[in-house]
Amino acid sequence: MEIRSTTDQDLDVFVDTLHAAFGRFRDTPAEGEGVWWSALEMDRNLLAVTSDGRPVGTAGAFSFELTLPGGMLVPTSGVTAVGVLPSHRRRGVLRAMMRHQLTELRARGEFLSVLLASEALIYRRFGYGPATYTQRLTVPRHRAAFALPRAHGTADAPVTGSDVGSDAGLDSGSDLGSDFGSVELLRRAECGEILEEVYDRYRRTQPGALSRPHHWWASGAGHAPISRAPRYVAVHRDADGVPDGYASYSLGESDTLTVDETIAVDDVAYTALARFVLEHDLVAQVVFEHFPPEHPLRWQLADFNAGQVSHDTDWLWVRLLDVPRALTARGWRTDGELVLDVDDPFLGEHGRHLLTVRNGRADCVPTDREPDLSLDVTDLGSVYLGGTTPSTLVRAGHIRAHRPGAATLADELFRAERSPHCLHRF
Repeated sequence: MEIRSTTDQDLDVFVDTLHAAFGRFRDTPAEGEGVWWSALEMDRNLLAVTSDGRPVGTAGAFSFELTLPGGMLVPTSGVTAVGVLPSHRRRGVLRAMMRHQLTELRARGEFLSVLLASEALIYRRFGYGPATYTQRLTVPRHRAAFALPRAHGTADAPVTGSDVGSDAGLDSGSDLGSDFGSVELLRRAECGEILEEVYDRYRRTQPGALSRPHHWWASGAGHAPISRAPRYVAVHRDADGVPDGYASYSLGESDTLTVDETIAVDDVAYTALARFVLEHDLVAQVVFEHFPPEHPLRWQLADFNAGQVSHDTDWLWVRLLDVPRALTARGWRTDGELVLDVDDPFLGEHGRHLLTVRNGRADCVPTDREPDLSLDVTDLGSVYLGGTTPSTLVRAGHIRAHRPGAATLADELFRAERSPHCLHRF
């Protein structure tokens, strides 16, 4: 078997092999809509080919930027399109492709790789750990009243419709008042540039967020609202009229309004957009897809239990390819010093690193000092963005703490300024 890179001439073979691996056929897109494979970077994809020339496996990678704690933007590979034909599974094809791919990523000078795992048991074997999480929030329309924010000195009465006044921060409908901007309703076909610009502003300040390259938007290569599938888009503009948030949504069966994603550069814009969709007429319930687990919206409702959380799951998985470079690339909020003993069984590597953090920046060098924590590279990927605390993995039996207080210090060091979150599908 040979693992080889692909060219533009391999596109059809690559896409057909991937579909066959999952027992699917190519979808025929509606007129004007894009296809996800139009975003593939063929010089970054791999084909596993038998000795007689038959393709039996695929693996791809997208070029993204990942936002790290501290606001640092770093290049990363988004691993995608991984599949092996049913006739050739459990023969080492996947392992060979993953090893080949990680070697290539390092040769490109990259120190991070990310993916969305279809099966958690598969990708831990290759050094990836879950690093961001997402939920679905469902709010019945008749229980969607907002509470008056107590910090503003207002009463504890719930807020509904025309009862919303300036003390609550937002007016009902689309007219939010000069201090809080406004919401404009557009169709997806009318606001492509706005979506791209707002998302780019958002992702630059959100740890765990990935860039969306222009060619994704231009070709409609992705899920709504990247795709040109019909959607209504509520666009929030700040007091100066500058777009700073959007909510892409559609109304489906059972009078359910589903929000594909809500993007906002601050809480004011997010609250305005949430209120807009929750006050939609003739709707039984509103479903927020990819809801950030620590978002305050549930606390903003008069009835905390009105928002029902489901599909609480992992999303972005992280794999460190160069531990010292990865640890010195991100920002840090607390000074401290830890010795990390890191094992990477898939690549057959092991290293002990002295991590020293001063004034928000880190130094990471080899050391022979006794370790404070011993951990697998998978677990280091999970804590890297600040979405999983090291002490949680100590309690789970995955990370070993060698001295009292080591896990507590690690929690403080790895904590991000905001909980990491990723919305992008790839």
